[in-house]
Amino acid sequence: MQTIEIKTKIEDKKGWVFGVRVDGVSHKVDVKKGDYERLTGGKVTPEELVEKSFKFLLAREPKEAILKSFNIMEIQRYFPEYESEMSR
Repeated sequence: MQTIEIKTKIEDKKGWVFGVRVDGVSHKVDVKKGDYERLTGGKVTPEELVEKSFKFLLAREPKEAILKSFNIMEIQRYFPEYESEMSR
């Protein structure tokens, strides 16, 4: 099992930027508030969404294949089932 650590969170009126480390590999993830609401309905925290999103990615590809910097909705482009999985 790989370790997912949310190291930093920066919030502004548009959303959040998270610094995430997966077994020593750093990533920067942008989450817009509208996307967060659509994906979660506010039922989990933004941090939980990011963690669930990384678990989703790691179940489908090696950590080295995950983009270093991305908007959370880019996952949908590569994995069409992402949004329905996160909405559950």
